[in-house]
Amino acid sequence: MNPIKWTATLTCLLFAFLANADEPASASVTIALSSDETELTEQPDGSLLLTVSQSDADAFAKTGHVSYRDFGALGDGATDDANAIAATHAYANQHQLPVKADDDATYYIGGKNRTAIIQTDTDFGNASFIIDDTAVEDRTAPVFEVTSRLKPFPLEGLSSLRRNQKRIKAPGPSLITVTDAHTKRYIRFGLNQNNGAAQTDIFVVDKNGKLDPKAPIIWDFDQITEATAIPIDETTLTIAGGIFTTIANQAESKYTYYSRNLTITRSNVVVDGLQHHVTGEGEHGAPYGGFIAIRDAAYVTVKNALLTGRKTYTTIGSAGKPVRMGSYDILVNRSLNVSFVNCSQTNDIHDRTYWGIMGSNFSKNLLYDGCTLSRFDAHMGVANATIRNSTLGHMGINAIGSGTFTLEDSTVHGYSLINLRPDYGSTWQGTLIIRDCRFVPANGRPISANLIGGRNSTLHDFGYTCYLPEKILIENLFIDDSNHPDPYHGPAIFSDFTPDMTDESFQEAYPYVRPRKVLLRDVTTASGKSLRISDNPVPFKKVKVVTRKR
Repeated sequence: MNPIKWTATLTCLLFAFLANADEPASASVTIALSSDETELTEQPDGSLLLTVSQSDADAFAKTGHVSYRDFGALGDGATDDANAIAATHAYANQHQLPVKADDDATYYIGGKNRTAIIQTDTDFGNASFIIDDTAVEDRTAPVFEVTSRLKPFPLEGLSSLRRNQKRIKAPGPSLITVTDAHTKRYIRFGLNQNNGAAQTDIFVVDKNGKLDPKAPIIWDFDQITEATAIPIDETTLTIAGGIFTTIANQAESKYTYYSRNLTITRSNVVVDGLQHHVTGEGEHGAPYGGFIAIRDAAYVTVKNALLTGRKTYTTIGSAGKPVRMGSYDILVNRSLNVSFVNCSQTNDIHDRTYWGIMGSNFSKNLLYDGCTLSRFDAHMGVANATIRNSTLGHMGINAIGSGTFTLEDSTVHGYSLINLRPDYGSTWQGTLIIRDCRFVPANGRPISANLIGGRNSTLHDFGYTCYLPEKILIENLFIDDSNHPDPYHGPAIFSDFTPDMTDESFQEAYPYVRPRKVLLRDVTTASGKSLRISDNPVPFKKVKVVTRKR
């Protein structure tokens, strides 16, 4: 087939239609069959016109896939291939063809506002992609977005919901998102304080409107201001390979997040073998909202990925004081059943100049399995999470939420074994299970170790009642506290959550529900010192600690 031509002259169109018609001009591609040669034209509004010759169309159908080279990409590492990449995926989407990159190619993607929409299996192979963020037209526009052909739609007639409700009237299988804009949750405390977020929930329903009991409704909704049904694809879409390198932005260090990434808004997706590297980080820069960003999706697995922690920059927070900005290579928002399997990162997981690699909000059933990463984090709540066979670095495990949090067969190097985030009330409404783990407090620096970290003065309204886990099971845990400060009284189960609560006279402005029981079995320390309840035992005087032997 002939190399593609770029032209501003329209050829004779035999038929045409707009791919991704509801997308912005940056993502839309008009595809037409032409009697002439295959040509790609950028329109004045930023959209693309792709005319494909009949002979090329026949050849693509016979081959059974398309490549970026077929639509003009040079892959020389210098020419901007963003238009050709977007056009390739648009054609593939129309004809339900897989996309395969050339293994020896290096595709340069400049700052153009151009999003490639992926709706078919894509094999990036050993190809390299350079994403240049030094001068971008739209920092919020993804480079690639994995979407469904099935379109979300408003869910009419749903006016209220109850926590743990088992069935609703809704078509399925669908991911349902609901919002009550009049009720605020997650009213943040501290240097990044805010007025909270609208009450939000997500859950899956089957074709009969039955909810998945493993992802229950976590809030009562007396009113619903918005409800959306997002159909779930029955087939799995696979993204394989690819070596991506971001040339980091040089913007001012403030909360202007960059999202030049791979965004996934489709359910049933597997990302396998992707690598992401970062270069060009300087003395200042804006933070990133995840190179792999999963949003409004279910049943997504990222496996065998090599990712990169982002350099930490400082700005002035909402409280008017300097604050370190979170910057992520993984971000999960309003999604459930999301797994990271055998994932690692390019930089040292203990290097504190880099921010923790992962963040999440409004999600359920998150999994790390076989991962070596600097952090697991759930900001505005996770319902059920599991970490197993993994190693966590300098930022450890940070979470708030509900359900069951399971940590097993893992090593954690954070300041606490599990830190319940103080900025959201250090709350976990449910059960904490820790089995067959090793804890290296602060990666071996001399600190007085505690297993469950956090703080709640009980003087701030977070928009919900705060809890410590109702039941805590810790079994076969080794605490490497060999490098400890002096004096040292041994590790504590709980940090000093409420420092002002030193006697019976303390009055809580907002209730903080403490655990009923802590069950210990085979907990040992390098120092030889026994596990204590807390530096401040007063808040935990009603907590029953049971120690058992095997």
